[in-house]
Amino acid sequence: MKDRMATPAEIGLRYLSLGYRLRKVVDDGMTAGGLSLARTKVLRVLDGRGVMRQSSLARELGHAPRSVTQSVEALEREGLIERAADPGDGRSKLVSLTPEGARALAAGTAAGERVLREIFGTLDSEQLADLGKLLDAIDAAFDA
Repeated sequence: MKDRMATPAEIGLRYLSLGYRLRKVVDDGMTAGGLSLARTKVLRVLDGRGVMRQSSLARELGHAPRSVTQSVEALEREGLIERAADPGDGRSKLVSLTPEGARALAAGTAAGERVLREIFGTLDSEQLADLGKLLDAIDAAFDA
């Protein structure tokens, strides 16, 4: 009997499932290294953008201000970021990365990259190139 062709919906659901598993494995590896994927994203934005208003950080991350406030407060308690009043707007807070936060970001990033190398390192260069082309095609479908 001939194998039937998978439908776009079946492949899409499989991709979503695999993406979820990949995200969880990377997050678990990063958390074991000291910093979750979500917390790493906050620190990465601050590392790249420098000092910024907390409301701008929320927009950059695509999160509600309330959820970012909780993350920022936790990161501040751990000494990974600092908050200060915005001199131009007393209602706003400025957020910045501390030296300890930069070290934690480097360690978290390295832990995540190790996990990704373990997973994607099992593919040969041709498979990686093919996967890259497929991901480009999927990405382009969003713009179509």
